[in-house]
Amino acid sequence: MSPGEIAGVTALGVVVGVDLVTVPQAMTSRPLVAAFAGGWILGHPMIGLLAGALMELFALETLPIGAARYPDWGPPAAAAGALLADGVRAGGGEGAWPGLLATVLVAALAAWLGGWSLDLIRRANGAAIGRYAERLERGDPRALVALQAGGFARDVLRAAALTLVMLVPGGLVARALAARWRAPAGLAEDALLAAALGVAAWSAWRLFGRGRTARWLAAGLAVGCAGALLWA
Repeated sequence: MSPGEIAGVTALGVVVGVDLVTVPQAMTSRPLVAAFAGGWILGHPMIGLLAGALMELFALETLPIGAARYPDWGPPAAAAGALLADGVRAGGGEGAWPGLLATVLVAALAAWLGGWSLDLIRRANGAAIGRYAERLERGDPRALVALQAGGFARDVLRAAALTLVMLVPGGLVARALAARWRAPAGLAEDALLAAALGVAAWSAWRLFGRGRTARWLAAGLAVGCAGALLWA
């Protein structure tokens, strides 16, 4: 991966990272979008879309509410899509199921790290409010601008750092895991899909498994399964 591509993926990680909380909250932080865009930057958007679809199933469990600590999937998903696309472009095994499994697992760990970083940002923002409290009480508009700009800058740096962590050490770990995978053929994809579908089913039941929404959930599952059988 060239320095320009690393810079491009890092910029993408910043865009999807700040989208989660800061601005514009346009759902670009969803793994399906972020991983697709990461793969597109390196010329293989479909492998990024595949990784994003799998990570999206895990991310359905995330409920970003208030000050709760929750994983940040956007920057790791962008980096994961780029890493898998780079593997496909190089003709290596990173685009195969073992590489996909390893990359998604490492991305999940990076997303957990992202949740921890969000907590640090909140603490830093709270400390900044304390420093500007007196000027804010006086109605100083420059204090408000400085406070908002500082919060945005901290989130940009956090998202960039999280993307680079997934790209560099995370990429090395994912490739090492993929190279050492010795499971029987088909076990990697079965394990990954079973885990992802299990998490998605549990989160869907938690959100919609009551009353009328449960009936809509069952109807949606039936239509989806029928469509999948017809498509196959």
